[in-house]
Amino acid sequence: MAGALSGFKIIELAGIGPGPYAGQLLADMGAEVICIERPGPNSIPGADGPSINRRGKSSVIVDLRKSGAADIVLKLVESADALIEGNRPGVAERLGIGPEDCHKVNPKLVYGRMTGWGQTGPWANMAGHDINYISLTGALHVIGEADRPPPPPLNFVGDYGGGSLFLTNGILAALLKAQKTGIGDVVDAAILDGVNSLMAIVHSMDAAGLWSTQRGANMLTGSAPFYRCYECADGEYVAVGCIEPKFFKIMIDLMDIDPAVIGNHFNIPKWPEQINMLTREFLTKSRDEWAKIFDGTDACVTPVLNYKEAKSHKQIAARNGIVDIDGLVQPAIAPLIGYDPGTPTQAMSGKGDDTAAVLKAAGFSQAEIEALSEAQIIGGI
Repeated sequence: MAGALSGFKIIELAGIGPGPYAGQLLADMGAEVICIERPGPNSIPGADGPSINRRGKSSVIVDLRKSGAADIVLKLVESADALIEGNRPGVAERLGIGPEDCHKVNPKLVYGRMTGWGQTGPWANMAGHDINYISLTGALHVIGEADRPPPPPLNFVGDYGGGSLFLTNGILAALLKAQKTGIGDVVDAAILDGVNSLMAIVHSMDAAGLWSTQRGANMLTGSAPFYRCYECADGEYVAVGCIEPKFFKIMIDLMDIDPAVIGNHFNIPKWPEQINMLTREFLTKSRDEWAKIFDGTDACVTPVLNYKEAKSHKQIAARNGIVDIDGLVQPAIAPLIGYDPGTPTQAMSGKGDDTAAVLKAAGFSQAEIEALSEAQIIGGI
């Protein structure tokens, strides 16, 4: 069966991080995604190697700095439903492919913009990366232990959580609007804004008097005995998340801990003592021994696996969650929408592999394509 977005065409101006991942998510859902890439090697080490973000996309090389390059993009935009770009504010406009330029040739187009700081504000044109965006929102500050610097949580929180997912959500909402009204829109997706939105739970708990600005002192940041990781006898770890009393009781029963000794797990002054008690107990068995004890129960205790081990876990394997395609191990398509899409079998095009085919489909003649190639406006021919 075709994906939910089958029939939609997305133009993606190549970038790094959240923009390409948003394009991958749309391609995974069935959209035709044409990635317009720069000529020459990428400035980020390893960025030109195998990339799961290329999954299901066509690759076209266009030198957007050259005269006439904008006309190629606008020709592709004529039949597109959405465009993704991740340049600093004003760059696309200077290249002649900003929102106004695109809407002149396709008023229904959804123009998705991915930045760190947003299109407006005093820092809009300043450089930054994931760690910088999450530092301003309070998200980075809450992570880690009180007596140590906050550890960067990879770029899941900012680039992908606050960036890609909010850009994708905005594009899908704007596509629905365009379907009804025939009018396109501009999606200003800033990682800063997205992470601020993700911080709603912190603001809610603060309003209820349940949150402290002290790092490592909150229920969901490792200070509670029932929501943290514990080391096991083999040096590996288990993750404990039994917030509710009934789940906590299941855990201590399976660990043969006397409920009267450990006491009420919401007795905050007793948390350090309870943590020490559980720490000692978890050190008596290996991670996998504990995993077997808690397997299939509501204790909310799970093994902390590395990403290579994850593929073999029975729950992930049952959902075909991690697949190997042509030797490249990768996450399967998510979410499942009304059907099982199976493994993602879309080819991962090499850089510029589809230049000629895409331009021919857009109406360029062979002679025009060859002329553009000779002028070094396009590549991959």
